Amino acid sequence: MSNTSNTLKINTFTCAWCGLTATKSTTDGALRDHCPSCLHSQHVTDQVEGGPSECHGRMSPIAIAVLRTGDWMLVHRCVRCDELTSNPVCADDNQLILMRMAVRPLAQPPFPLEALGSL
Repeated sequence: MSNTSNTLKINTFTCAWCGLTATKSTTDGALRDHCPSCLHSQHVTDQVEGGPSECHGRMSPIAIAVLRTGDWMLVHRCVRCDELTSNPVCADDNQLILMRMAVRPLAQPPFPLEALGSL
């Protein structure tokens, strides 16, 4: 029984933001680095210096980026040190949150929408 308990600890993580216990691998076998429910992550890798991060702050999802290949990337910002990271969107990520983030720039442009009528 203790072997099963250790396996669960190794293959799962608990989201520091929403408390969901999630698997570290996705349904298609890829490795996950963020919560599939709320899309938050933890700052464990230093993208600038490389290697492990000493920060361990919460990484908030702030945007979606689309690569030339059409793959979606989830952009995170650390709430502690402001480092930005991008990670692939997983097939079982919360689709509602992903779509809200993707359309946010269109729904909240940096100019009044009425300005488009005069063009």
